[in-house]
Amino acid sequence: MNDTPQPASRGTTSEHYTGQVTAGPGGAMTDEVGVITGDLTLTTSVEDDGLAHSRIQYTDADEWYTLTGSPQPLPGAGLQALHEQTLEAVRSGGAAEARTPSAP
Repeated sequence: MNDTPQPASRGTTSEHYTGQVTAGPGGAMTDEVGVITGDLTLTTSVEDDGLAHSRIQYTDADEWYTLTGSPQPLPGAGLQALHEQTLEAVRSGGAAEARTPSAP
């Protein structure tokens, strides 16, 4: 798992985290294409709107999808904690459960 801060890659996003995960049974739910499964890459970032955005893709693919439940307010625990929680949600599987966790 690669959960390291990455430099901004678009807009004025100042912080984001990227990690590799294999989706558990049932996969991860996206807004654009529904459930995706297999080896995935998740990016969690704070963008210009001040919200936490979670995007996911098949590892090494070109297309990114919005993880259902994103964007959301940045939780008090911070972006890295949200990223780690989201990775765990995808890892545990179940399309309905593998969404961006709710902010506390």
